[in-house]
This record gives sequence, C-alpha cells and structure tokens, in this order.
Amino acid sequence: MSKEVEAVTERPAESSAKDYTDPPPAPLVDYEELKQWSFYRAIIAEFTATLLFLYVTIMTVIGYKHQVDLDDGGDVCGGVGILGIAWAFGGMIFILVYCTAGISGGHINPAVTFGLFMARKVSLVRAVLYTVAQCLGAICGVGFVKAFQSAYYNKYGGGVNVIAPGHNKGVALAAESIGTFVLVNTVFSAADPKRNARDSHVPVLAPLPIGFAVFMVHLATIPITGTGINPARSFGAAVIYNGDKAWDEQWIFWVGPLIGAFVAGVYHQFVLRGGAFKALGSSRYKSFACCLVEVLSHFLRS
Repeated sequence: MSKEVEAVTERPAESSAKDYTDPPPAPLVDYEELKQWSFYRAIIAEFTATLLFLYVTIMTVIGYKHQVDLDDGGDVCGGVGILGIAWAFGGMIFILVYCTAGISGGHINPAVTFGLFMARKVSLVRAVLYTVAQCLGAICGVGFVKAFQSAYYNKYGGGVNVIAPGHNKGVALAAESIGTFVLVNTVFSAADPKRNARDSHVPVLAPLPIGFAVFMVHLATIPITGTGINPARSFGAAVIYNGDKAWDEQWIFWVGPLIGAFVAGVYHQFVLRGGAFKALGSSRYKSFACCLVEVLSHFLRS
C-alpha cells in the first residue's frame, strides 16, 4: 500500500493536471495520406454528404416557394415557411455530421474546412481536395433538384443565394461573415479535445449544436442573403441556375464565409484556448515580458 501511495506522489504534477492531449498540428503537405484508402474514403464522404445536403435543402426551398405562389393556387400562409427552411438546413447538417464525423470529420462546408486548416487541424492537401469534393457534390445535388423539379426550378429562382432587396453588399458581406463565425466557432467548440476529455458525452452530442447553429443563423440571415455561410452551397446553386445576379454576387458568399471562418479560428485558438498566453509564456517571449513589466512598474511608481 505504501508503494502505491509513493508511486502516486512521485507522479509529475503536470500529467495529473492535464487530463487531455492536444493532437499535433497537421503537416502543411502530407504525402503519406495520399497513399491511404481512408483519405479517399473521406473525400467520397464529403462529396456524398454535400450532394445530399443540397438536394434536400434546395428541394425544400423550391417546394416552399411553389406552395405560397398565389398565381399557381398556393396559400400565402401555407408551406413550411422560413422556419421550416431553417430546420431543413440545420436538420440535414445534424444528420450528415452525425453520419460522417468519424470518416471525414463532417465538414460539408469549405468555410469549415478553411477554418480547420488555418488552425492546423487538417493538411493543405486534405483541405483543397475536401473543398473540390464539396463543390462537386453541391453541383450534383442541385442538378438532381433541377432534374426532379424541372417545372419549378427556373420559375422559383433555383434556390440561389442573392442579396435581398433593401440590403447592400456591405450588409450582406457582414451577415455572411458573422453567420459563418457562429457556425465555425461552434464546430471548434464541439471538437475541442479538452472538452471531449472532460465530458464524455460531448463527442456524441457534437452534431446537435452544429446543426442548431446552422438553424439559428438561417433564421437571422434568410431575409438578407438567403443564407449562404457555405461557399459550396452558393456555388453549386449558381452553377446550375447560371443567373447573372447570382454570379455577380457570388464573391460575397465566398469572401464572407472565409472571413468568418478565419476570425472564428483565431478567436478559439488564441482567446478561448489561450494560445496567445501560452506563446507569451514560452522562452522566446519571457525577456520581452520582463521588460514590459519593468516599464509599466516605472510608470506606476512615477
């Protein structure tokens, strides 16, 4: 018994205080993953998930517009409404993240992939191929919608993201940036290894807050831009519909989400996770910190 107690007391304090392990940063270019079947399986999963996401959500948007079309016998109070559209987007993200999280990470969004790449969670090769797969999946998903709803697809705008009347490009860009910040910040929090180690239920419930984030952002942003926060979603709809306004404003639905994803990555890594304070505590910054403290002390004394 005394030996057991002694072994425990001799254990370094650092290992007992830290009950989780941060994964090492992903290499910028990892050629080894190109030789692994799991890498290509993940790409296929991203393609398929984005295809299904666009198929269900755009079909819901077009179906709703037909249901409220008074010229076609619709009812202005009928259909799923904006609330139903938001549920379609959020619910599909919840389902697809749940299905693909263990295979590809469940990104289904180039902005999410970009944010994770900036935080060194995925390599450059994986980020680029994920983005390509997501965009191709989105194009195919919207293509299926046009094939199945050819009578209504062009009539009701193809589910494209455009700026709503009464709003300018600056407002649209800000709305897309803030909405994507909410989503990507939720993704970072749900995938935080420290929380996963402390609370065993967090990994299981991770798809739920991500889906709710998409749902809530859609409620706020549908009246402004139709809610992009996903460049693949906006790009796929624009490719199939091929309207001038959709292409003229396409840059907003790429620049906005990428800005939001970048800010979310910086906020999570350097504020919530204290990356900046950890860096200041390293040997490279100790001398600078000591000088700063001395200068502040001098001014306070004077």
